[in-house]
Amino acid sequence: MPRFHRPAASACAALVAIAALAAAGLPGTASARTPDSPGSPGPAAVAVASPELLTAMGRDLGLTRAQARDRLVNEAEAGATAGRLRLALGDAYAGAWVRGAESARLTVATTDPADIPAIEAQGARATVVTHTLAALEAASTAVDRAASRTAARTTAVDAPVRYVDVRTNTLVVQAVRPAAAHDLVAAAGIDRALVRVETSADRPRPLYDIRGGDAYYMNGSGRCSVGFAITKGTQQGFATAGHCGRPGTTTSGYNQVAQGSFQASTFPGRDTAWVATNTNWTSTAYVKGQGAANVQVTGSTQSPVGASVCRSGSTTGWHCGVIQQHNTSVTYPEGTISGVTRTTVCAEPGDSGGSYISGSQAQGVTSGGSGNCSSGGTTFYQPINPLLQAYALTLKTTTGPGPGDPGEPGEPGGTWAAGTVYAAGAQVTYGGVTYRCLQAHQAQPGWQPPNVPALWQQV
Repeated sequence: MPRFHRPAASACAALVAIAALAAAGLPGTASARTPDSPGSPGPAAVAVASPELLTAMGRDLGLTRAQARDRLVNEAEAGATAGRLRLALGDAYAGAWVRGAESARLTVATTDPADIPAIEAQGARATVVTHTLAALEAASTAVDRAASRTAARTTAVDAPVRYVDVRTNTLVVQAVRPAAAHDLVAAAGIDRALVRVETSADRPRPLYDIRGGDAYYMNGSGRCSVGFAITKGTQQGFATAGHCGRPGTTTSGYNQVAQGSFQASTFPGRDTAWVATNTNWTSTAYVKGQGAANVQVTGSTQSPVGASVCRSGSTTGWHCGVIQQHNTSVTYPEGTISGVTRTTVCAEPGDSGGSYISGSQAQGVTSGGSGNCSSGGTTFYQPINPLLQAYALTLKTTTGPGPGDPGEPGEPGGTWAAGTVYAAGAQVTYGGVTYRCLQAHQAQPGWQPPNVPALWQQV
């Protein structure tokens, strides 16, 4: 049985992550004291950060409310700067991270010393390392392939977590038995110099157990949580974890009223799914806050490593921590999951499928983890943008299109369109000008390229 699974009447809850990332990215500064550009989802998004989120950040990160707001704004600008520099540095780019409760000072790594002036000109700290991010991620992919082979499945379960640690410029393999990690690396055929093996007692499991954070039940067999409300054309529903159900699995809501059914699900490999709900249920652009409060969802821009992130779960309520690594791989007994984000946020049985939040930007749905909210733990979430893109879903936001409303076209002409999920590096045209996407996000009305320098750069 999965570590956090509760059958039948037990709870399998949700987590929500929304990271305030896109800010008014002004060259040469990492501070967040500049006014918003029109339509900017950065400091403006932070301004709508709920009191519950700020209170949870204070409890879990030791911040005052003012410090929490400052941190969200600074992390937003750091993420925008990191996106610009990743494109500018090209193949030499080796990762970026923030450090500091309030200042969120950005560090950008490169393999080329000649890049230092360009990095420092953006207000970031530069560091020169040996391995590019692309090389480390390629090594991680090779280990994942090795872990997926039948012969290595048992070995991979004993070395269940792998991630690129940009701060140490290594591929980390966490193992219950260090020998298993070394065997897995050997099976992958990668350069051992790229790898650091860490001993850990953690054995992550899926967190089994329309507003993000609310519970739902699957065929009377267990409980999970709503991640984020979505639309697909005129159909309403929600995103959640793939391990919670298979296509055709029927669901009932937190009130035990018939709700809908799983339309698509992927697990293992990824941990993604979406549920279409019946006409008794209406998608809302909110995540369940503390008590009766609602937290707004205004977008889905990804936060950087080191940024704060909070979640709402039907078992444990609001809890906060920091993003440790993106693009992490973890092997559960059921198989290997790739591309998840590792965090210090705690979780308990009942916290699967739900939402993560920082400011008002959706980050992902909870996949699994270890530990608890008494002694602390580690949790992994499936990023929301790849999930939306895989199933052609539109995130329900307080500024976004509703059911059947695809949003404004790319006026005054071009390929940009609200509701589209853009990956970093994607190019669009708008008003006869070409723009490059700096940070992965789902475009919202009013976030047109000229208005949001944190997200778009003219080519």
